[in-house]
Amino acid sequence: MNLRDLVYKLYARRVEGRLDHDQGPGHIGVILDGNRRWAKASGGTTAQGHRAGADKITEFLGWCAETKVRVVTLWMLSTDNFDRPESELTPLLGIIEDSVRGLAADGRWRVHHVGTLDMLPDRTRTVLKEAEEATAANQGILVNVAVGYGGRQEIADAVRSLLLDHAERGTSFEELAETVSVESISEHLYTRGQPDPDLVIRTSGEQRLSGFMLWQSAHSEYYFCEVFWPAFRKVDFLRALRDYAYRNRRFGG
Repeated sequence: MNLRDLVYKLYARRVEGRLDHDQGPGHIGVILDGNRRWAKASGGTTAQGHRAGADKITEFLGWCAETKVRVVTLWMLSTDNFDRPESELTPLLGIIEDSVRGLAADGRWRVHHVGTLDMLPDRTRTVLKEAEEATAANQGILVNVAVGYGGRQEIADAVRSLLLDHAERGTSFEELAETVSVESISEHLYTRGQPDPDLVIRTSGEQRLSGFMLWQSAHSEYYFCEVFWPAFRKVDFLRALRDYAYRNRRFGG
């Protein structure tokens, strides 16, 4: 171990030693940003960047398992990403499929897809469905894999689902208008039944949500990290937890 690695290890241990995990987030959302820029900076290909980003996920979940985190939402592919060239999108979908299969095979996590299925290839849909079914009984962290996800699309889908649900019951338009509420829409979100994210982390230095969990993150805390996702280290994770612990969460109060 060289001096730099030793200093890093000691610093990470120091930061971790001062954390109270009982005061930590229960649900963390992560915008996995910077794979392509990491690849460019390191002289690799775009596919290599996406692969490195996918490889980081299991390591990150391992860090989360050492805390009180019970739900993690990973934004792996946005609806906007479908505008990318086919030469990039096809390999990316393959990498995502391999990553989801790996999460399911790991045996520690419960995998749940959040996002629209309509835009995804049949192969990707099958992988997501099989991963959910294979991990349904697992007791570990619930891992939401946001694939084909967009915050506006989720809200639109939730409202559509709500309308169709009431149409099947024969609810009149007037009755429906009286029953629509924050709670009724929440019951039709991709994450229905789950707690909202306490902390949202975005890597790569970008300071915006880009549509990530628009509904659920109304009272979330945000942590923007300069490093690209493939280079995200445990000490960066610990710093995010430390920053979260210092916040005075008011929940709109």
